[in-house]
Amino acid sequence: MAVEYKDYYDVLGVSRDASQDEIRRAYRRLAREYHPDLNADPDAEERFKELGESYEVLSDPDKRGRYDRLGAQWRAEEHAPGGGGFEDFFADQGFGRDMGAEFSDGVFSEFFERLFGDGTGPRPSGPLRGRDIEAVLELALEDALTGGRRRLSLGDGHGVTVNIPAGVREGQRIRVAGQGAAGRDGGPAGDLYLLVQLKPHSRFRRQGDDLQVDVRVAPWEAALGGTVPVSTLTGTAQVRVPAGSSSGRRLRLRGRGLPRGDGERGDLYATVQIAVPKHPSEEERELFEKLAAVSGFDAREGGR
Repeated sequence: MAVEYKDYYDVLGVSRDASQDEIRRAYRRLAREYHPDLNADPDAEERFKELGESYEVLSDPDKRGRYDRLGAQWRAEEHAPGGGGFEDFFADQGFGRDMGAEFSDGVFSEFFERLFGDGTGPRPSGPLRGRDIEAVLELALEDALTGGRRRLSLGDGHGVTVNIPAGVREGQRIRVAGQGAAGRDGGPAGDLYLLVQLKPHSRFRRQGDDLQVDVRVAPWEAALGGTVPVSTLTGTAQVRVPAGSSSGRRLRLRGRGLPRGDGERGDLYATVQIAVPKHPSEEERELFEKLAAVSGFDAREGGR
């Protein structure tokens, strides 16, 4: 039977000698672009599935090696009987062991006709495991930190409950057993792999495993010092503002950032932003005017 060839490198838009990092970055960028929930194009879902299939193969060194050697026929080695590798299987079929991966189109054609028939006969019997599927899982920073169970829609009419580990990181893969493509002839389903992506946050800015957040302080708090509340991923924390702080000063809160690979957490940096009253009262205005009259501070020159 004819075996459809799909160039996985072309699907991901990478060269055949691309590194694993290049393949991963290409997949993440394109998966976001063609995710059916984000792209209304009728062909987006099919394109998204092609991306997942391509990444499944090229991200696995063993599968990628077979694909590079055998092209469209790479899966046949995976299902060859006897488990002794493609060379043993070819020998069992009468082709000889020394043929390796150097086959002409004619030999490939003969081999696959013998293995699968000419397309008019019955397909090979026996259960086959379904293929694994990979999808992008976008998480809020709070969900990545605390983890928990979450119900996801897979876009094909059914959902799945996923247990998200606490402290999951950007780029980590979560395996959901038995939720991939259905098996054939009674074979088990493949697995679902969720590639974690962290969503932008309305308040926090990410810098690696560290977080940055703005903290608004009154002019007198900045000048005289004081303790002010700062938003964190799990609530609020108190931070000491040193006397004489100007806008842009960064205050460090250790261990209040995102999880690191060593089990610890990054830091949270609170950036001071001095806020003034938009509509000062008459008394406030008088006090500001008095301060302006007696102060020798020159903000343009840095002051004393």
